Order: sequence, then structure tokens, then C-alpha cells
Amino acid sequence: MEEQKERYTRQLLLPEIGEQGQSRLKKARVLIVGIGGLGSPIALYLAGAGVGTIGLIDDDIVSKSNLQRQVLYTEAEVGQNKAIRAKQKLEALNSSIRIEAYPIRMTVANAAEIISQYDIIVDGCDNFPTRYLIDDVCASLNKIYVYGAIRAFEGQVSVFRYQEGGKRYRDLYPDEEEMLSMAPQPKGVMGITPGIVGCAEANEVIKIVCKYGDVLSNKLWQIDLKTMESYTILL
Repeated sequence: MEEQKERYTRQLLLPEIGEQGQSRLKKARVLIVGIGGLGSPIALYLAGAGVGTIGLIDDDIVSKSNLQRQVLYTEAEVGQNKAIRAKQKLEALNSSIRIEAYPIRMTVANAAEIISQYDIIVDGCDNFPTRYLIDDVCASLNKIYVYGAIRAFEGQVSVFRYQEGGKRYRDLYPDEEEMLSMAPQPKGVMGITPGIVGCAEANEVIKIVCKYGDVLSNKLWQIDLKTMESYTILL
């Protein structure tokens, strides 16, 4: 207990968290879908904060082009599965929490089974089909979906289904057919972009678990890193 108090002393001093909030974090079960540019800061900060069980799902392997922004990985890990390597890194960061690695792709066949084991699902992926799948399964299982997306120097974050009847990803982008038929987006991205957006997603998770602040439910937060302008719109 004393070791835990020392580890979390800085956030225990915050009245918004305190011992009650830390206890909630320890009991929380959070799944991160995609452990790349967004997933790296999400996973690191949730593990550091003491989220008790963190699931990591990603079938991809580390490549050299990832290292510019996917800060969980090193050159020595190129060619290795991201979920497995991330699990080892997070366990080294915080041995008092549980990390579940799923070195597979989330599909229609496995999504419900995996998502059902968690309270909050956090978006670290980079494609529309997976986001629509997460949204549909979260709606059917009454799970909270913390959404984040990036492009070049821009990013956005929202929280879907925070409360009964709350907005969904399909409310933000209702035309799935149109979204899936769009030409592939340019892959250029500043490494800092997913860092900032991923931290914003982790922030929403901690607010939800500890029950403080103004959650981005029915809202969309957007930021442009070239101008440092950010704004929030109602959905």
C-alpha cells in the first residue's frame, strides 16, 4: 500500500482523484484498439496512471517508419508484434497492473467477445471499417467508446455513448458507404500529432473513470497543430 501511495502520490494529491479515484482506476478495464501512433501515448499514460486492466489489440508488426511517432517501440523491435512488445513495455513501467495482449486484428468474428470484457474502448486505429465495427459493438453491449483520429497536423477526439442515448460514431459520420469509398488519405503525419491526440484520449478515459471534469460526450474537440488553434463543437 505504501509503495502504491508513493507511485501515485502526485495524482493522489489532486482532489479530483484522491484515494477514491485511484481505487476506481485500479478497478477499471480499458481496451485499446491499435497500439501505434495514437495507442502508444494512450497506453503509456493509462498504465502510468494505474488503470488496473489494459487490453491491447493489434496484429501489426513494428516497422522503421513507425519509430518517428510510435514511441512505445525501439529499433531493436522492428519486425516484432506491437501488442506483445507493448505488453512487455507497460509491465516494465507498472508491474502492479494487468496487461492483456491480443496479437490479432479486430474483426466481426471476435469483436464482441473481446469488447465485452472491458468497460471503455479507446480508438487507436487508423481505418474506417474498424471504427464502424467498434461503434456498432459498443452500442450493442452498452460500452463507452473514446474516439480519436489524426491527419498530418490535425486531430479530433470525442466520447461516444458516455450515457444512454449519447451520440455515436455513426452520428458523426452517418454515411458508411461514402466513408469507405473515399480515396486513401495521405499517410504523412507529424509525429507529435498522435502524441497530443492520444494524450487527449487518455485524459478522457481518466475523467470518465474518476468521475470529474467535462467529458467530451456529444462533442467533438479538434486541434490544428500548425496554428495551435483548437475548438469544440456540439454534435
